[in-house]
Amino acid sequence: MATEPEWRDARHGGVTAVVLAGFLLLAGCSTEPADGNGGRERPTPKPAATGTLEELARKAGCDPNVQTDAAELRQANCRTQDGRYILTTFAADRGQREWINEAKNYGGSYLVGRRWVAVGDPEVVAALRGRLGGTVETASPHHSGDSGGGGSEDGHSGHHPG
Repeated sequence: MATEPEWRDARHGGVTAVVLAGFLLLAGCSTEPADGNGGRERPTPKPAATGTLEELARKAGCDPNVQTDAAELRQANCRTQDGRYILTTFAADRGQREWINEAKNYGGSYLVGRRWVAVGDPEVVAALRGRLGGTVETASPHHSGDSGGGGSEDGHSGHHPG
């Protein structure tokens, strides 16, 4: 028994499915930390880049292969000397956060800027950070065996000891 109108599921489900399918191809089940610098100190990253999908791709040194061109988001596959990644731009901050929260269920490394996310292997994300700035977010996959939504956030306070 559906609790939401069918049009909403079709609109969001289609875009989400395409985005998450692309993410899964690149991210796999990697649980390595995004900071693979071997303990060396890095300079403070520059502020996160801004711009369209094409402008961000150019700053990263990528000729984007656009896969999704929707009102809510645009997504492209990119390949540079550092490796492959997916670059996604969002029309709204809320849409970006919802996408990240959903994608984190699959684990992986994310480079997050203002209304954009790059997803790839930890080494690729670290290299992109040098060109695009942003904040690295990582997540371990949640293999609960339950493909349904919802669930509990017990144990996930959102705060990390500092």
